[in-house]
Amino acid sequence: MTMETTPRWALPLLLAGQAQKELFHNEALVRIDALLHGRVESADVASPPSAPTIGQCWIVADGASGDWSGQAGAIACWSEGGWRFVPARAGLCVDVADRDHAMMYDAGGWRDAPLRADGLYMAGQKVVGARQDAIAVPAGGANVDAEARSSISAILAVLQAHGLIGA
Repeated sequence: MTMETTPRWALPLLLAGQAQKELFHNEALVRIDALLHGRVESADVASPPSAPTIGQCWIVADGASGDWSGQAGAIACWSEGGWRFVPARAGLCVDVADRDHAMMYDAGGWRDAPLRADGLYMAGQKVVGARQDAIAVPAGGANVDAEARSSISAILAVLQAHGLIGA
């Protein structure tokens, strides 16, 4: 049995004695171009834009219509020959321009990357954000509790060591 496409991305393979090999080769190059260091305009658009530029790509959103009908979740790339669609596979990661961070595909669908410009996210919640200003070590006061001050100073030192607050 002869394979006609690659197993992961279904890139067309050239076969012995095949006519018009350049068409199959060019199709593979268009798909590679869409995926290599991938960047898409958006992951929230369900219908094709009216005036795309050659090379622009989108993650087709649920409820796709028009030329994108039936392609939800795929990468849609505009080319000289019209729309090209690449079905997403587990491990695919693309930068999403209008979100200003990457998205990754796994068996459950597209997910926002945990590392974004405004912080680190776990399960959709920000757990680490931008560095905050330094916090002064406690001093003065009517009642001095040496153990409490020592504990607070240790907490501040750890936050500084992790870069979460200034020194």
